Amino acid sequence: MLFRTIWKLNSGSDVGLLRLLRRYVSVSGRAVIDMAVKDGELRVFIVAGEVSGDTIGSRLMASLKNLCPVPIHFSGVGGSMMSRQGLKSLFPMEDIAVMGIWELLPHLYKIRLKLKETIEVAFLFRPHVVVTVDSKGFSFRLLKQLRANYSRQGLDGPVHFHYVAPSFWAWKGGEARLKGLAEFVDQVFCILPNEEEVCKSNGVAATFVGHPILEDLLELNLVKDTSPHEWKVERDCEDFRSKNAIPTGTTVISLLPGSRLQEVRQMLSIFTNTLELLKVSVPELMAVIHVAPNPHVEKYVSGIVRKWPVPALLLPGGLPHLKYDAFSASRVALCASGTVALELQLARLPCVVAYRAHFLTQWIIRYKAKISHISLPNILLDSAIIPEALFQACTPTKLASMLMELMHNEGLREEQIVAAEKVMRLLYPSERIANNLSQQDSRLRFPDFTPSMVAASTILYYVKP
Repeated sequence: MLFRTIWKLNSGSDVGLLRLLRRYVSVSGRAVIDMAVKDGELRVFIVAGEVSGDTIGSRLMASLKNLCPVPIHFSGVGGSMMSRQGLKSLFPMEDIAVMGIWELLPHLYKIRLKLKETIEVAFLFRPHVVVTVDSKGFSFRLLKQLRANYSRQGLDGPVHFHYVAPSFWAWKGGEARLKGLAEFVDQVFCILPNEEEVCKSNGVAATFVGHPILEDLLELNLVKDTSPHEWKVERDCEDFRSKNAIPTGTTVISLLPGSRLQEVRQMLSIFTNTLELLKVSVPELMAVIHVAPNPHVEKYVSGIVRKWPVPALLLPGGLPHLKYDAFSASRVALCASGTVALELQLARLPCVVAYRAHFLTQWIIRYKAKISHISLPNILLDSAIIPEALFQACTPTKLASMLMELMHNEGLREEQIVAAEKVMRLLYPSERIANNLSQQDSRLRFPDFTPSMVAASTILYYVKP
């Protein structure tokens, strides 16, 4: 990688990369990298509240370590993947991972205590940079109160970055709520197209870095010199079946019930009854359950699967090669709403998306949402390509019917596979940034500009007024 080469040149090597990227930022203040070099270290306080955020956070941490010429000290909250990059989490990430609106109420007191603890530790850590990843309810309160603390004491605070723009496009009045964000967020990293433009039009500095799902290709060493829409994960189906002693003729279905315990409890119960119905028509049926790297989820799934109506194989989360191996061996997938729908697109595995919530949460969503779909591929294409069973329609009978049709209707399967190419094209990292940097050196090409690499370089060369 050119970035690594530049840092190794000599003691003044940071100047080379600084010149390379400084053209994209104002030089009226001091860049984060300048402050870090002056202090002899870069202090990054980073917070993620769920499994997808843990993945994003870990990749960002790795990219920062690759690019930064001085040692980096991390503090904050994260999961197992961020811990592998050197983070000692203040408390288990699962303590703040709560899904829904009504479902949040019983956990408010605990979350307030965790927020107070996080703010106190962040303030004492004296970071150069604070990065929050998704989980906007917790993240925005943290950034807002932390900035207020620095302001009250007349201190120069850190630069605030938020990774994954809030879903303003999904809610009535969502854009209006962006206007106050600039008071406590200095830069938003957008992972979907058009988010950057809307953020900027509402006074919020933003960069479209591309969707993190593309980095699965890198971890599996599958990036090829092809157009983005052609990128896909292809694994050895027969090898997976052989290693797991899956008999010939068995129909495999991948089940992805979510990452939060409350979500998994609800969805796995529905999935269990769905398979009970399916096995009548598909006698040689086997389930592969993808278990999120959450200790509470792992314990729950291990207990409940003993009573399952069909043979089940549990796959640990956080291992992309195993996940995509299972996808390659599956006929279809049934998943809870979330990022996983994009992973299935990357694998070109047809799927059905399911979503249930507390009835009050469902009522609020019906009243406030301004989109007609819940899965990202459908939202991006504004078309119901992927079958969705939502709210009260999310029943075992409905899901079994959808899955049966998807298993046997080649036209529907092909429609999802073709649509996946369009989705992948939309998720490609910012071509503007890639093209600008490529003009500096012809060797700079993807995968140098992964979403996490673009975000990391933006952080390091952000100029603080």
